[in-house]
Amino acid sequence: MTAMGTTTPSHLPVMYAQVLDALCIRPEGRYLDGTFGRGGHARGVLERLGEGGRLLLMDKDPDAIAVARDGLARDPRVALYRGSFADLAAWDATADGLDGVLFDLGVSSPQLDEARRGFSFGKDGPLDMRMDPDSGESAAAWLARADEAEIADVLWTYGEERMSRRIARAIVARRAEAPLGRTGELAELIAAIVGRRDNGLHPATRSFQAIRIHINRELADLEAGLAGAVSRLRVGGRLAVISFHSLEDRIVKQFINARAKAPPANRRMPAVETFVPSLRAIGGAQRADAAETRANPRARSAVLRVAERLEAAA
Repeated sequence: MTAMGTTTPSHLPVMYAQVLDALCIRPEGRYLDGTFGRGGHARGVLERLGEGGRLLLMDKDPDAIAVARDGLARDPRVALYRGSFADLAAWDATADGLDGVLFDLGVSSPQLDEARRGFSFGKDGPLDMRMDPDSGESAAAWLARADEAEIADVLWTYGEERMSRRIARAIVARRAEAPLGRTGELAELIAAIVGRRDNGLHPATRSFQAIRIHINRELADLEAGLAGAVSRLRVGGRLAVISFHSLEDRIVKQFINARAKAPPANRRMPAVETFVPSLRAIGGAQRADAAETRANPRARSAVLRVAERLEAAA
């Protein structure tokens, strides 16, 4: 979801060439980019489409939608929808079927760069973290009402933060004096507890990630989006998902495997209907090459998984 300003690797969206190859774009095909961001992948898809092709764009971030509206949405082959890819199957434009679906998960570089969005512990701003700032509860509002156990559970489950309980306890104690309303305040509080880490990560990295995932319901949306994508993919259509977090990648991997591989047989259980796969995994986990990871640090944690829709069971 990185902005596409030049053709250098650091300005191309993550795994740009691999994604376009994975989608096997046909000139007259219909494709959906569920995470438009700033349009890097989408522009690449559009360049490969002919006059009869169709590109559907989704994003719940109003800034991303504004970029799409001012740019690609002027093309008659493009349709635009503001909302989560979790709802893609409810969008009428997908009803005729799709030849490819792309999800580029997580927070985008422009979102991190804008202090007012509240995603970055390195840029002081309002403690928001909502990808759609017009919907749902902000991080500040959640931290002001959630009890200590809930906060600790979120930090551990979505951030694997080993000091989750201590951080949660400190947040509750701090808000009793004054509400946490700034990213800088939260980052400083966490850093005072966690201290310097051997891996070089900022002490607040895991906690900010966990809170963001929780606030935006990212994992639940991913599960719904994957199911919606498969329901709309035509036979031979491709699903391509880039994840940056082990929890996301695990969901994608398990989703594909559950539809591509028969479950192990159990001789003690009654016979069940013959398994008919609905997806075929295209290779395994793909990663950015050395040149891209050197030019773009964000690509180091990127994992691309690809699957192809098979003929539905009769």
